Amino acid sequence: MTAAARLRRRLAEPEILVVPGAADAITARIIEEAGFEAVYVTGAGFSNASLGLPDVGLTTLTEVVTHVQRVADAVDVPLIVDADAGYGGVLNVHRAVRQIEHAGAAAIQLEDQAAPKRCGHFDGNTVVSVAEMKQRIAAAFDARQDPDLLLIARTDAYQSEGFDGVVRRAEEYVAAGADAIVVEAPTELEHVRQLPQLIDAPLVANMVEGGKTPLLDAATLQRMGYRVVLFANTALRVAVKAVQEAMAVLRAQGSTASLLDRMVTWEERQRLIGLPHMQALEARFLGLGPEGVP
Repeated sequence: MTAAARLRRRLAEPEILVVPGAADAITARIIEEAGFEAVYVTGAGFSNASLGLPDVGLTTLTEVVTHVQRVADAVDVPLIVDADAGYGGVLNVHRAVRQIEHAGAAAIQLEDQAAPKRCGHFDGNTVVSVAEMKQRIAAAFDARQDPDLLLIARTDAYQSEGFDGVVRRAEEYVAAGADAIVVEAPTELEHVRQLPQLIDAPLVANMVEGGKTPLLDAATLQRMGYRVVLFANTALRVAVKAVQEAMAVLRAQGSTASLLDRMVTWEERQRLIGLPHMQALEARFLGLGPEGVP
């Protein structure tokens, strides 16, 4: 069974799917080891962590495809991949979906922002017409190779068109074939509560700490009717905070001795990145027994 088929089957179950985001492969592996059933390959996190840039549409398709391949090689759980607005016109969308699926995506999230796209929780977002977004959806479906690959359509129209506008758009995107919907950055709790009752498709909530949407836990969102909740950059932001604190200690003390209980051990680091497996593999190829492992 493909990863896409496994993810599609999981979405049919009653319990909400909690999906943390990973900005790199080692974080994806930690997420998998923690018991989560899928990983969100965050576009904002990738731009922040790998390029040191904000989420304002500066990443390229080639960069994202390479990144997805690395994450897919590191984990076995399905990947939900943020494909922004498809990196151009409908032919670009077609190529993007084909390449991102080939890189290892089980689901692809495609949004209706106009260029230049930006984080949905920034001010000043603009969206394309409903007709243009439906063309993107059509191109995405034509491009996919695995019929189980899920297409998640995201609308960022809440800022410009309000609650009624995003509901209308969601209905159009579902009619065009979208498997699930994200209404990005709703600001009113009552709107968050009403959306699953008004949109006839699995809804994905995006929890952004400090963002525009009220921060809710998975159990509450499940009671409201949401099927998936993303915590897209929780891991990245916790890691950044830890590095800031560690560098302050190193700068002040000139030593990392006081940080030892706040970092993974040497042995745990090597286990996490698969060194024992690589050593055993090398030994097998070289014809060495276990005692000859370097």
